[in-house]
Amino acid sequence: MDKADVSWIIVSTVFVILMVLPGLALFYGGLVRSKNVLSVLMQVISTFSLAVVLWFIYGYSLAFTDGNAFFGGLSQSFFSNMFDPASGEFALAGSIPEILFGSFQATFAGITCALIVGSFAERARFSGVLIFTAIWMTFSYIPIAHMVWGPGGFLLERGALDFAGGTVVHINAGIAGLVGAYVIGKRIGFGKEPMQPHNLPMTMIGASLLFVGWFGFNGGSALAANETATLAVFNTLIATAAAVLGWTFTEWVVKGKPSMLGAASGAVAGLVGITPAAGLVGPFGAFVIGVVSGVICVWGVNGLKRLLRADDSLDVFGIHGVAGIVGAILVGVFNAQAFGGPGLESAGMIWGQLWVQIEGVIITIIWSGVVAWIAYKIADALAGIRVPEDVEREGLDINSHGESAYHS
Repeated sequence: MDKADVSWIIVSTVFVILMVLPGLALFYGGLVRSKNVLSVLMQVISTFSLAVVLWFIYGYSLAFTDGNAFFGGLSQSFFSNMFDPASGEFALAGSIPEILFGSFQATFAGITCALIVGSFAERARFSGVLIFTAIWMTFSYIPIAHMVWGPGGFLLERGALDFAGGTVVHINAGIAGLVGAYVIGKRIGFGKEPMQPHNLPMTMIGASLLFVGWFGFNGGSALAANETATLAVFNTLIATAAAVLGWTFTEWVVKGKPSMLGAASGAVAGLVGITPAAGLVGPFGAFVIGVVSGVICVWGVNGLKRLLRADDSLDVFGIHGVAGIVGAILVGVFNAQAFGGPGLESAGMIWGQLWVQIEGVIITIIWSGVVAWIAYKIADALAGIRVPEDVEREGLDINSHGESAYHS
């Protein structure tokens, strides 16, 4: 056990929690209308907490123990066999206690589930959201995490590269959110009534906390305080800064004015795009991934959103899904040493790696989409996934939770 590594992963775990609470909660909370702000905050904290508890009960074991190509086993349910009370010794995962590795990974499961709620914000029933989360995490997040990171995982054995969760977290959540937007349907008045964000400074604060916390998300995925963590931290910094500028200047050209919301969204796009590549590409590759993510996601939340005709309320697919796909594919290019990466020894190997990356993206899209559709249907049958029309018009805060963020 290395104390420096332990310290870094403890800090990184806390940083990922900071990304969700308060980061993601504030980012989403500022984007909805004032009558629904508490409902989205409640959904974020509750889905995160539910995912962490399920991860403790069976999620970690199914994702990170030996099993088959898609699921592990149940030998470490309830985090068993990680600590010997008689000797006071911890089982190790590399140079850190396995219980710490499990804790770090719990935050990944939590943030993935919390991300999805942005797609159906302002119209989903709280009980239905919890049922959906439990089903989707069990049958989509866990097997995809095992396929990519777990022993004997299908995509891991194929050689797929995903440093910190481009497929596992962002494409996975983005597709589940898009399916939810279709299944639950559009908000009442969507496209006819103004649905402007009620508090953009709140969204900016949330984006800033995401920016800071993401250094733990990506840097901590090295699982040690070493050169790879150092590379991941710088790549996260440069990619995000490049994406902010990429989004800002693209929006400036297309719409005539650069917006603060655009800059904040560009930061998130860059953070997502570099996630699968953070420790696997050189700084030049990170810069290119950041610029491309920022520029493409402007189209993702505008042109692509219109083509899809889905009311993805807070653009979960347009940013997380699209930038996740960009990063997951481009890591197959910029991992090569010819582009400054630490991996592929010859440029001729890029085409083979690109196909493996695309294969991983396709599998994640199909798997997450099918599981999400089934999970929404089950949640709808058990509890109802959408609130009644009068509740939606009045607002979810007062009707679903009996409280209001603002009082006259």
